[in-house]
Amino acid sequence: MSSSYATVLRTPGAVRLFGAALIGRLSYGVVPLALLLAVTGTTGSYARAGWLTALFAASNVLLSPVRAGLVDRHGPRRALPPMAAGYTVVLLGLAAATWRPGVPFPALLALAVAAGVLAPPLGPVTRARWSALLPDPELRRRAYSLDTVAEELLHVTGPLLAGLIAAATDRPALGLVLGAALVLTGTLALASSVRDEPAPARMNSPVTEDRSRPWQLLARTRQPLAAAAGAGAGLGAFVLLAVVFAQRHGQAADAAWVEGMLAAGSAVGGLALGALDWRAPARVRLAVLTAAFGGTLALTALAPTLPLLAAVAALAGLTVAPTLTTAYLFTDELAGPGRRTRAGAWVNAAFNAGSSAGTALAGLLAEHLPLPLCLVLAATPALAALATVRPRTTTPPAGGRPENLPTRTAAWTNEPKGERS
Repeated sequence: MSSSYATVLRTPGAVRLFGAALIGRLSYGVVPLALLLAVTGTTGSYARAGWLTALFAASNVLLSPVRAGLVDRHGPRRALPPMAAGYTVVLLGLAAATWRPGVPFPALLALAVAAGVLAPPLGPVTRARWSALLPDPELRRRAYSLDTVAEELLHVTGPLLAGLIAAATDRPALGLVLGAALVLTGTLALASSVRDEPAPARMNSPVTEDRSRPWQLLARTRQPLAAAAGAGAGLGAFVLLAVVFAQRHGQAADAAWVEGMLAAGSAVGGLALGALDWRAPARVRLAVLTAAFGGTLALTALAPTLPLLAAVAALAGLTVAPTLTTAYLFTDELAGPGRRTRAGAWVNAAFNAGSSAGTALAGLLAEHLPLPLCLVLAATPALAALATVRPRTTTPPAGGRPENLPTRTAAWTNEPKGERS
């Protein structure tokens, strides 16, 4: 059977999974900008809107592994709907609170934090589900590549939708309403596509549970976590520095061209990762891709003009989606069933935390150091992540699963005992 993207989507349940995930995750592209615009409009303060958006993002990132752990423990069908319902109610509350001025700012802060706490971990759940649907490692790699590229495109499409809604209606809070509708629809569709295994079957299953402590799982997955954090820090710093570069060579808005080329390169690289045959193990691929990302990002320091900076950004972008995809794949391999959703959430959290830290540090450095030096320093987190690469890892048994980990999918997957859907 041809290991193509079409083969991935022809897998039973794949289109339903992918479609539901795209609908739900589009909300995460719409909500941040809609929230920023709505709070700015109702408070009249960019500073307050920035603080509120930062708290929303921080509560989401920090608690994402906890929510993912609940999904691993109770299954998507049980865990996701309550999260989606609570998140939807809070988003609608934020839309109502920002519809017109007058709501106290502490109340807005409380609603934003509550939204971050309740946001369903749709990305980690989707990737864990791909692992259940596609036992073949080549098909799984293509599915992860497709998933990563689609997620990046959603984070471009979402802000455009939020901006269009705000411009057309002069009611940016409507973007929050759209985000609520998208996340509720997509999450319920995703949860309904998964069949929880009955409790007696779980009890009678011969599979031993992975009882390793969270810190042991973190230790096992330190290379992909470090790679994700390094990539996030490098990207966060570069995006801010691109604005500084554009401002010094024309106008700050021209940085959009640099970001567009970066995103285009990332999409091409992500699709290429899935389309080509790779014989090197995930550990080696991740190390090579991380080094390539750091090296090409450092080359941006040599760009004398904005078009050349955009061209080098496109070259660096070729490694972004492949690096993240491989980090997810390697984490999935190391975590094993029953821990995949939580481990995938850690990769998300590492990337987002790195991005926030990189942006903040780049802003400080840009005020005191030459811009080319700042661009070189933006590449150092990714290169530093190479220090976590092990010379050798535990050899996985047949089927690509690490030793001492369960070999069946978690109880919530769509693979009841003795059957395959």
